[in-house]
Amino acid sequence: MHLSTVIQKIKNKKVVTVVVLATWLSCSIATARRRLKTWRAYTSYNHNGRYYTLPETADFDSNGLWWYQGVFFSKHGNLKQTLVHLLTHSAQGLSGAELGELLGLEPRSFLSHFRDHPEIYRENLMRRWIWFAADPKIREKQKQARLARDVAKEPRMPTDGEAVMILVDLIQHPNSGLEQLARRLKPKGLELDVDAIRQLLMHHDLLKKTVDFPSSDV
Repeated sequence: MHLSTVIQKIKNKKVVTVVVLATWLSCSIATARRRLKTWRAYTSYNHNGRYYTLPETADFDSNGLWWYQGVFFSKHGNLKQTLVHLLTHSAQGLSGAELGELLGLEPRSFLSHFRDHPEIYRENLMRRWIWFAADPKIREKQKQARLARDVAKEPRMPTDGEAVMILVDLIQHPNSGLEQLARRLKPKGLELDVDAIRQLLMHHDLLKKTVDFPSSDV
């Protein structure tokens, strides 16, 4: 098969294995690999690097990632190189779940292999394992940004006056769910979400003792 025809077939197919390419080129696996290297083809970071795509085919997103029919590619290289890049350039570090969502992989399937990698750093921050760049200057900026974000997301603690209204309502409606409680307090001028009420009750160790709430409130 003519080389230009093979290239067009790869573009049409978008991803190809080295075995298929060797068949199209009527050459050895080693020769097919050399051809892929000449073309600067990208190797998938899942499926054990079995798939390849041409640079002009890959439509990378802002993180330098591209997925096609369950095959994942990165402009940064293999999974290790991609992980290092994402963490080094992350503004706030990334949790395992966030990394898994970005990469399209189950975190437990790959993160354990990189715990001792010299270019990344893992730290327990506010009861969650967060991955940062290993560089101390970058890591400190990431950590402060992460802490600021997480603190901002924390529901505010109700004031003493609001707490009294909540507890009085709970005494009057001991089997009420938190969402029902919040709705009853709203006409009284108390604009509190469920998380704020939950935080108050947890702070005073009253959540399970006082409220028999539905599972949807947990």
